[in-house]
This record gives sequence, structure tokens and C-alpha cells, in this order.
Amino acid sequence: MKHRKRCFAIAFVLPLLPLLTGCWGDEHGDLREWIATQKSITKPRIQPLKEPLVFTPQAYTASSGMDPFNMLKLTQVLSRESAQNTSNMALLLAEQNRRKDELESYPLDSITMVGSMKKNGQDTALLRVNQLIYQVKSGSYLGQNYGRILQIGEDSIKLREVVQDATGDWVERMTTLDLQEGSK
Repeated sequence: MKHRKRCFAIAFVLPLLPLLTGCWGDEHGDLREWIATQKSITKPRIQPLKEPLVFTPQAYTASSGMDPFNMLKLTQVLSRESAQNTSNMALLLAEQNRRKDELESYPLDSITMVGSMKKNGQDTALLRVNQLIYQVKSGSYLGQNYGRILQIGEDSIKLREVVQDATGDWVERMTTLDLQEGSK
């Protein structure tokens, strides 16, 4: 019985042997040969590195001018900046120590001037915010930058705002809110 199984296995594997040897062949041999030829022909181009520059130290010769680390100079600069910051902070502190008006909770670009009138002999402006109409007069505050109304005209409101500039200092800025005719 074992002999029969062996014969059957040989008879089954023998016809498949030529097919199996085809799988072990080198079908990409020509490609490998071309790559090897190209590697041997090609020479890399490497540019040589430049010599490093030689550093020669120089002695400090500007002794005739003012020493940049002089304590007197530093004290003058600090006192000048301190005085300027104190005056700038006074602008902000005056605004923060008062009671806020209702219109200061809205950004200025969301407030629209829709008209003006005289009420009890005083110029009054009509402003629209969130579909509500507000009456304001000179001295009223509006906008989120501590804007105080200085003057009300027929077609505009002039106000002073306290804002930070590019250096972080608090400065006054003049702004105009113009009448919006036929808007919204």
C-alpha cells in the first residue's frame, strides 16, 4: 500500500516538474544586468566644500561715544518711559472708573446712525442697534473702545475713543459715525 502511494505521488508530481522550474527562472536578468552596467558607468558629481572663513576678533574702538551700558543713560530712558506710561494709563483709568452706558456693550460697527434732532435745545442723535432705536447726546458713551461723543451733527457723530496702539500704549483716537440713509 505504501508503494502504491509513493507511485501515485511520483506520477502526480512528475508532470508538474517542468512547470515548477519555470517559476524559478530569471526573467528579469536583463534588467539587473543593465542596472549593474549603469552603476559602473555613472560617476557621482560631488562639489568640494568651501574653506571656512577665518574669524579675526576686533577690539572695541568706539570709546569716544557714550557707553551703551551706562547706568545714567538707562535711568533716563526708564524714567522717560515711566512718565509716558503713567500719562497713558491715566487715560484708561479715567474710563474704567466710571459707570458703563448700555451702548458700550456693542462694537461700533454694529451701531448705525439713522437720524438726528434737537431735543430741549440740545443736539440728539438716533442710533439703531439690534433693531432698537436709542437717543444719545454729547458726552454719551458708545462702542467697546471707550468712545465718548464729542459732537453731533445732522449727518455724523464725532467721538473720541481710547485704544491701544501698536506698541501697547493707550492713545486717543478720533472717529466719525456717519448717517446711514435708507439702510436696512
